[in-house]
Amino acid sequence: MVPGGLPAAVSGRDGWFHLAGTAALAVPADLDLDCWVRGQLGVSAVDGDGRVVRATGVQMPGLLDERYATDVPLGVVWHDRVPEVRVWAPTARRVALHLFAGPDPALRSVVVQMTRRDGVWSCTGEADWDRRYYLFEVEVYAPDSDRIETNLVTDPWSVALSADSARSQIVRLGDPDLAPPGWSDLVKPAFAGQRDLVVYELHVRDFSTADPEVAEAHRGRYTAFDLPDSAGLRHLRGLAEAGLTHVHLLPVFDFATVPDRPEDRDEPAIVPPDDPASDAPQAAVTAVAGRDGFNWGYDPWHWSVPEGSYAADPDGGARVVEFRRMVAALNRMGLRVVVDVVYNHTHAAGQDPGSVLDRIVPGYHHRLCASGGVETSTCCPNTATEHAMTARLVVDSVLTWARDHRVDGFRFDLMGHHPKALMTRIRAALDELTPEADGVDGRRIVLYGEGWEFGEVADDTRFVQATQRTMAGAGIGLFDDRLRDATRGGSPFGDLRRQGFATGLAVDPNETDQGSATEQAADARRLTDLVRLGLAGSLADYRFETADGDVRAGRDLVYDGVPAGFTASPVEQVAYVSAHDNETLFDAVQAKLPLDTPMHQRVRVHNLALSLVALAQGTPFFHAGCDLLRSKSLDRDSYASGDWFNRLDWTGTTSNWGIGLPPAEKNGEHYEVMRTLLRAVPAPAPGDIARCRDHLREMLRVRASSPRFRLPDAAAVQAQVRFHATGPEAPLGIVVMSLTGGGTATDEVVVVCNASTSPWQLHEPALGDGWSLHPVLRQSSDPVVRRAVFVPADRAFSVPARTTAVFIRAAPLAESPGSR
Repeated sequence: MVPGGLPAAVSGRDGWFHLAGTAALAVPADLDLDCWVRGQLGVSAVDGDGRVVRATGVQMPGLLDERYATDVPLGVVWHDRVPEVRVWAPTARRVALHLFAGPDPALRSVVVQMTRRDGVWSCTGEADWDRRYYLFEVEVYAPDSDRIETNLVTDPWSVALSADSARSQIVRLGDPDLAPPGWSDLVKPAFAGQRDLVVYELHVRDFSTADPEVAEAHRGRYTAFDLPDSAGLRHLRGLAEAGLTHVHLLPVFDFATVPDRPEDRDEPAIVPPDDPASDAPQAAVTAVAGRDGFNWGYDPWHWSVPEGSYAADPDGGARVVEFRRMVAALNRMGLRVVVDVVYNHTHAAGQDPGSVLDRIVPGYHHRLCASGGVETSTCCPNTATEHAMTARLVVDSVLTWARDHRVDGFRFDLMGHHPKALMTRIRAALDELTPEADGVDGRRIVLYGEGWEFGEVADDTRFVQATQRTMAGAGIGLFDDRLRDATRGGSPFGDLRRQGFATGLAVDPNETDQGSATEQAADARRLTDLVRLGLAGSLADYRFETADGDVRAGRDLVYDGVPAGFTASPVEQVAYVSAHDNETLFDAVQAKLPLDTPMHQRVRVHNLALSLVALAQGTPFFHAGCDLLRSKSLDRDSYASGDWFNRLDWTGTTSNWGIGLPPAEKNGEHYEVMRTLLRAVPAPAPGDIARCRDHLREMLRVRASSPRFRLPDAAAVQAQVRFHATGPEAPLGIVVMSLTGGGTATDEVVVVCNASTSPWQLHEPALGDGWSLHPVLRQSSDPVVRRAVFVPADRAFSVPARTTAVFIRAAPLAESPGSR
């Protein structure tokens, strides 16, 4: 026993916080670790008579990090035209390379024994190994099966694969035949940095499966982005012209749940039902889930290879070329590309055939509980990115996508399950990439992610997490659930019909019991403060007058028991009201408004919510189709709901509302409410959809017209962003924001969001004269917003119901005296 237990020098490291205060045992200094780690390790306690009273296995990640962590390049390493194949497998007893001439499963392999040095096994091939396929044969002790296993497994550092991830391929990503036309001189769209980021989140398959102008051969594939024209392409170009900067693609790495070849899939046959709440469509979708062509893709198999089901040819380097064609096509239309990365878990662990990491180094790459089981708080086997070589794999993967595939940003799924140190390391590694040495400017690559806190790592139990609580100052964006929930009402885990700022809380109550009028008013004022804070970038130090009449900092407001303000810079906020997760914005609005609300008013509510995102400091983030009143027929989790519930109609003819009850797995508990809503609320007409499409583009043009909507730092926000009509007597359903003074900008701005059901006037003499409706809105396709006006005689801003109006003044006057 080590006196005093585990030394603080060990338990104080990221990954080992949870072991503080535990007992520690010493082992002989001359122990042959290379031998010990290749077999079963156990610890036993005996009594005075030598009888075993307790015994347990040993978790070895800490030992493996101390002894075998390495910076040696892994995967396929090229020496001129000669490949060397390397794999990190310190606990393996033997490793061999199985080399195949092609992807055909019937082909026999040539077996080459690999040699070991400091935990890395390698073999050097010949020039003719180029484009051949390979597997590792790994003989290793597996704790979960408690036996020596011999596994045939792909390479975790793969950059190319055969169909259905059956084999890795030896390939050099820089070879000319893997570069689509124009790749070598690809010019990125102009982009100053993260403060100018505006994002549209899109699923590759959704983009084209329902587009009548896309030929069948391209539907659901990367190649749909590289066509001369289509309804979807025209839509993206329109957004780019209005001010969109980036398309965020849901996972495009190799994932496990969709067969790569269409002939191996089962697609549901669905007849459009007469009953908008029919359960027939969801039954048909559920019957083939896991065998059809649709999945969001949050089930990683190989982190650094493009997904094969989106490729016309999923074998080898062909899918690489197709992926790069998509990136280049989006860049040419003025859009940069963010990829959604899922390093927090894998699809499978242990000896499962879909497991890669665990069949090479069992018990290392996944986070284990005290008894040795794999943690699954993310609903899949959690990876231990606090371990040195798992973190190394993540960093190498990010650099592969950035340098070799020229993606322009990364969205990290469940980023809070990663150490903050890993995220700052990734940021630093990207910043080192230069156009001269790497072909890309890493400083222009954006990072953002989900800073949620839960599971076995919550409250920094094992390491300092990358969460909303810890990431202030890192310059990495985090999704702002405060603005989302305050705008929509409720939360993803609460009452579907709970109202919020935009959806009528206290100003247009629905049929449900949400408290007395007094209680609703108090709740509405609290939520309106969160909306104001979100418009100011959710800055922890931003000070303004709140509902109780006091001037408070963002950190002093409370959201779900924690400080509402969490950023140190506006670029650290990702402002959103809908994403692929949870109900679409349109579906949420339908659920929360009174049932008899006419559709044109529903559209106004929907649009007002979008305007809050578009005009917020930080990064506006929009779910694809939110500008087309996109519906998933109330599905709250459409990850495996097929094309039927996930369809996008770029022509603006339909919204997908009322196509049947969504799958029961994630929605069954709300079926009674959903039946009522789907049958009572009609589908929007094409004119309604067109109004929404125009609205978002108008708001993007307004945002792009003034640097005041993308201020550089917290000091600029505090100096220039003020809120009016605040305090305990503030009118319900109203947010007024001015952006004046400070800096050298010659334009000044006032934004009035009237979420109430009546026109409203603001008399604010301190704002002075000279205001006029923004030119974009003076030419709006919405006749209602065109009625918004500044009345000079009264120094009053007059704004119609359920309308966001933006006023500008060409020349600044003296600064007004501060927040009121």
